Amino acid sequence: MNTFTIPARLARPALVSETHADAKRRTIQLYREWYRAAPEMISLYSLNYSPQYVRHLLRQRFEANRHVTDLRAINVLLLKSRQEYQETVNAWKLPDQVMGILLKPKEAPQQKTFLEKFYTGRDEEAIRPAASGVV
Repeated sequence: MNTFTIPARLARPALVSETHADAKRRTIQLYREWYRAAPEMISLYSLNYSPQYVRHLLRQRFEANRHVTDLRAINVLLLKSRQEYQETVNAWKLPDQVMGILLKPKEAPQQKTFLEKFYTGRDEEAIRPAASGVV
């Protein structure tokens, strides 16, 4: 992988959204940048995926945080995603990082049966914090 990257090529100042409308605009802008970079990522890291599949996985990552409404949390997510984007497109990541972390499809946690919980010695549903106020 012989690539010459210019670190300032994708650099953006760290911005903080003041309103939800501004956060939405920035999220859509960042999603479009990820979307357009899919073919470049495939060639850069020699991935055996189609651009459509990479875009599908990127869409899943954005959709997973759709429920977040706290403006501070949205700003943190945008900052982290911007950082991931810059590191990925500038080839500062290893192919294993791109394959394992960035492009790993999100799977829903599987429900354990009573016996599986019993064998592991834990029952998460039965554990309540001491200060929860629930009797």
